Amino acid sequence: MRRILLPLLLIVLFSLNAQAETYRITGKATYADNTPVVLEYVFVECEPGLIDCYQYRGTNAITDTYGYFTLTLEVDAEEDDLDILLSLRGENVTHTIDIAKHQNSNENQVYQNIQLEQNPPPSGVFMGFGCVIVLFTLVFISVILRTGRRLTTKQGRLEFMGYKLAKQLQCPTCNEMVLQHQLVMHLIVEHDMEPEDAGELTGKVMRRTWSEEE
Repeated sequence: MRRILLPLLLIVLFSLNAQAETYRITGKATYADNTPVVLEYVFVECEPGLIDCYQYRGTNAITDTYGYFTLTLEVDAEEDDLDILLSLRGENVTHTIDIAKHQNSNENQVYQNIQLEQNPPPSGVFMGFGCVIVLFTLVFISVILRTGRRLTTKQGRLEFMGYKLAKQLQCPTCNEMVLQHQLVMHLIVEHDMEPEDAGELTGKVMRRTWSEEE
């Protein structure tokens, strides 16, 4: 009995495989402005309840740099005139399987172009360029505002014109703030110090200030 069933099973399997046919769908995907849809997946989807289509659901192909794609299905005579959906970026296009048309094609493929209703998304290059412009504008406005605030004060106006206030040092004797270049004279006149002592003390104050700044 097994010797009889095994050959029959093989015959059935071979007959089913013989009926299956490679079915290629080739086309070009474009946006509403006719620019190609580049490097996006085209998926096979099915209408709800269309059970015969479910075996092809999820079959996909990616578009090339010109928008062209090729989907390959294994179909048999029972799937002739079957409607499947070609899904791309959330939009669907109906394709009807036409085995006779495929068989009569010199290129062994049928054509189905997809034109989307949507426009292409903004280019990442232009978005990046736009962000740079916005950032530059914000920095420019910030600089203008800071400069404007500085110009409202006398010190700011002097610094804007290139003048800088002389540095002040604290007198080690009376703790009064004195301009750096006047500290020696201050020690001599106000505190009756000898010029050498005043110069040495001023040097110590200046070195202490430098170490604090470091």
